[in-house]
Amino acid sequence: MIRTLVADDDPFIRESLRLILGTMPDIEVAGVCADGQEAVGFVREHPGEVDVVLMDVRMPVCDGVEGTRLIREAAPDVKVLILTTFDDDEYIVKALKYGAGGYLLKNVPPDTIAEGIRAVHAGHTLMHPDVARKLAGMLHAGGAEAAPSGRKRLADFGLTDAEQRIVRKIADGLSNREIAQALFLSEGTVKNYITEILGKLGLRDRTQIAIFYLRESAE
Repeated sequence: MIRTLVADDDPFIRESLRLILGTMPDIEVAGVCADGQEAVGFVREHPGEVDVVLMDVRMPVCDGVEGTRLIREAAPDVKVLILTTFDDDEYIVKALKYGAGGYLLKNVPPDTIAEGIRAVHAGHTLMHPDVARKLAGMLHAGGAEAAPSGRKRLADFGLTDAEQRIVRKIADGLSNREIAQALFLSEGTVKNYITEILGKLGLRDRTQIAIFYLRESAE
């Protein structure tokens, strides 16, 4: 069972998520909290009893960003899956730095939330494509500060110029076909580059590549 803690300041959403997730055969709702501070307290008071925290971003007292930071400090093995709205990008960039493992929009179907919990619990990272595109655009809009910082770090990881270009295209939300068209490569060549990138960065999939780049660029 994946023991999940729900943190949301809206009592209707809290109880709805408790009921919905409670119907999943492999997910157990360990508890519900009204803000990040309560979530941190619950994790500290119940060591080893929470696997994933489903965390809202905008909450009073202690928001999801600070809650993520405190939970990851108190219990590094506990994963955090952020539920956000499309215009919460300023919160998400900060949460990236604090180790949130995934980001889903609040309007996704319940089954998608359950799949997100399973993915984060398994050690994967995930981000809704719309959120990834918006974050990438925001970081690029920062221009002189964010993008060069990210490029320098990519080089430090041993990525070639071509591999760095592909990483940035992935972070922009482009598919393999779109990357191939943009860089005048075949799809097979792009797939080979991605395999090399995954090996060099020690990542599992292209979503992790996007989050890696966004997290590095945000620092």
